[in-house]
Amino acid sequence: MAAQRGKDILLKIAHGTDQFETCAGLRTKRIAFNAETVDVTDADAAGRWRQLLAGSGVQRASISGSGIFKDATSDALIRSVFFDGEIRN
Repeated sequence: MAAQRGKDILLKIAHGTDQFETCAGLRTKRIAFNAETVDVTDADAAGRWRQLLAGSGVQRASISGSGIFKDATSDALIRSVFFDGEIRN
């Protein structure tokens, strides 16, 4: 995929097979990735050194943005999909 200007990013929702409808434009966006170790240190730890659980960890991804909806219909569609618990592309 070719690089795009951030201000040109649109929020689209699936509307049938392989068809997407533009619902909103993003003005600001944020993406964050985080990986943390699992600390299992307790009061009996040898020398009070930190002990980590081998082969494990917590990974997180967070995506957020703000912008404007295309129209009231798009706003209602996104809200209904969210509150109905639907999963769409």
